[in-house]
Amino acid sequence: MRSSWRRGAILIALLVLHPIGAWTQMPGDVPISPRARQLHERAIVVDTHDDTTQRLLFEKDFDIGKRDADGSVDIPRMREGGLDALFFSIWMPGTFSGPAAVKGAIQQIDKVREAVRLHPNDLVLATTVAEIRRAAADRKIAVLIGLEGGHMIDEDLGVLRSLAALGVRYLTLTHSLNTTWADSSGDKPVSNGLAPFGKDVVRELNRLGVMVDISHVADKTFFDALEVTRAPVIASHSSARAIANSPRNMTDDMLRALAKNGGVVMINYNAGFLSEEFRAAPRPPDFSARIKEIETSCGKDEACSILRTQRANHEAMRSGVLPAVTWEKVVEHIDHAIKVAGIDHVGLGSDFDGAIMPLGMEDASKLPRITDALLKKGYSERDVEKVLGENVLRVMEQVERVARASR
Repeated sequence: MRSSWRRGAILIALLVLHPIGAWTQMPGDVPISPRARQLHERAIVVDTHDDTTQRLLFEKDFDIGKRDADGSVDIPRMREGGLDALFFSIWMPGTFSGPAAVKGAIQQIDKVREAVRLHPNDLVLATTVAEIRRAAADRKIAVLIGLEGGHMIDEDLGVLRSLAALGVRYLTLTHSLNTTWADSSGDKPVSNGLAPFGKDVVRELNRLGVMVDISHVADKTFFDALEVTRAPVIASHSSARAIANSPRNMTDDMLRALAKNGGVVMINYNAGFLSEEFRAAPRPPDFSARIKEIETSCGKDEACSILRTQRANHEAMRSGVLPAVTWEKVVEHIDHAIKVAGIDHVGLGSDFDGAIMPLGMEDASKLPRITDALLKKGYSERDVEKVLGENVLRVMEQVERVARASR
């Protein structure tokens, strides 16, 4: 029932948007094979990292239920892209700390939950794998919550427990700055990985059934977390350092260690994490000045800054000011991670609405391109289903089992 309904819905959407005989020839469009469409429709597609929460927080006129001219995520485009479950990131800079960081996290969680309340025909809050599968069967999009940065627990396991009770289902141990108990990949080491309290955080996450997320952490923090955890971990939005040499990406040794742990790396679509050429390219003075002006004019409105910065970067890619990064780079990273870690340990963590997307993967409607490309590379339909969502669902189930055993 679900599969046939979705095939019909997508067909209607395609006919409305692209009349027969025209849609496959539109400039910049990528024809998707019928086999890929059918597979994508029946798979449960999960994205573990999205920053649309910032739009919910800052943009008074933004309605996730309506197609938007900006950004990457709204219900119409999620429907078109066959996205079944999405983790909304709860984020603020690591410069926030103490009660202010906790309050900010709660405010953002409330915004996500309100979006679900306001759109009950399309969205449903989910905290377990069973609820995700039930949402898919009911033709609804499962909304999940991830906390991006351990600074928001204010060095208090009680706060962590409270946030888990509100629906948080993964904790990114650090963002781009160190916490007092864990080193970040974006900062100078202080704790030599995980401090004793950081190890307590990992143990409590295991007990609560909340996934340990090692995106953003320093390499030593990553290996410390693997030593402590009794459950598989995830990298909610990281890519391969062998292709793009960012400290935010994972080395091949880290990918192999993650596989041994049973975890999953969710490939990030950020152009700077996909392409070394783009990451390392010098920014012309006038381009840098434009980005600075955007940051100044947007102030604390992170959504404004990201949307306008992405637009500027896309213009620079298309005009040749910066190296062009296209959506095929996402597939390259997926393929590399599979070759190193294995097919059971790779998934999708877009960073939609929080980073510079590659050309051709500007929004959630483009997701079937990944399915089509993986099939063309020779991956089996079952293997593609694993990458699209089954791998992370398997990790969630194992995390849930560890938590039940801890009671």
